[in-house]
Amino acid sequence: MALLNFRKREDTRPAGTPEMESFLKGYSIEVMPRTAEKVDDFKTLLAPGTRVYIAHIEGTPIEEMVATAKRLAKDGFPVMPHFPARIIKDAATLGDWIARYQGEAGVDQALLLAGGVAKPHGDFHSSMQLMETGLFDAAGFKRLHVAGHPEGNKDIDPKGGSANVDEALRWKQAFSERTDAKMALATQFAFDPDPIIKWVDDLSAAGIALPVHIGIAGPAKLQTLIKFAIACGVGPSLKVLQKRAMDVSKLLLPYEPTDVLSKLAAHKAANPDFNIEQVHFFPLGGITSNATWAINNGGSATAPVSAR
Repeated sequence: MALLNFRKREDTRPAGTPEMESFLKGYSIEVMPRTAEKVDDFKTLLAPGTRVYIAHIEGTPIEEMVATAKRLAKDGFPVMPHFPARIIKDAATLGDWIARYQGEAGVDQALLLAGGVAKPHGDFHSSMQLMETGLFDAAGFKRLHVAGHPEGNKDIDPKGGSANVDEALRWKQAFSERTDAKMALATQFAFDPDPIIKWVDDLSAAGIALPVHIGIAGPAKLQTLIKFAIACGVGPSLKVLQKRAMDVSKLLLPYEPTDVLSKLAAHKAANPDFNIEQVHFFPLGGITSNATWAINNGGSATAPVSAR
């Protein structure tokens, strides 16, 4: 079975099915300040109420993050900025960021994660420490999402396996039971649906009931996917991409997430209790191309604001 779906550029036929349309309803998407600047009008691309995550990369000034949040909120989109623990100096800095986001953009939700830097800039090294400050609950945040890793994470479990990741998930599950905020797992992107299905089922069997917002790479060139997969530590999926890269004829063909999402959508339709709640897109090939793919495959649920 092909794990990736490569189609000729001129083939732009909608691939939506009722299962796909249902699965894509309410999807979220991730931007950075510099990628958001390239979009003239998000209302021409995103459906009403689309949650927009804002990735906070090391070195990005908080002022740019807040300005991006303010712009998106003004357009009517709920904003979920990243709070990477390892680039936050201390509790005072965390409190300042929360106050800025709330005061200027009305933000009441956040993605909490360790962050991709090796050496912490200050007091924090994990998302759990951010939650333990109590600052998000004190500020009345309505949603707190945390990271999920369908293929494991070598930063957390350097020797392989998932012992440390599993322990952290149990802690986060317990925290979700004592916070007023709604919680969910926003995962790293992956390309093979079968391990994703097994991972989600294993979580449920282990008593982890946090809803999963499954990370999916949007349309992109193969070279682009390989670059991001290496940077993000995507293991088994990287091997799939490398195998594809050996066929030079495929290097110039775009990847689309149709196959992986079709199988996940069909599984969800056949198993309504399957704990993937939403799709979260990483627009690795550009926000516009990702949103256009969603519009073409998601039916009325993904029609942009401007088309309604």
